[in-house]
Amino acid sequence: MNGTSTALILVGLFLVGGIISFAKQKMPTQLIVLLSIGAALCLVAGVMRLEVWN
Repeated sequence: MNGTSTALILVGLFLVGGIISFAKQKMPTQLIVLLSIGAALCLVAGVMRLEVWN
């Protein structure tokens, strides 16, 4: 696991925490959807960059 994949996974997990927090605060749905897309992209990019796949 290199630094870039670690950073992307951590940012994705941070955004997932933001999704949970915003959902509890009843924030607008579009904001939660935008955060979910960003979190999913970060997590997928971090997992795809892992060197396990090579």
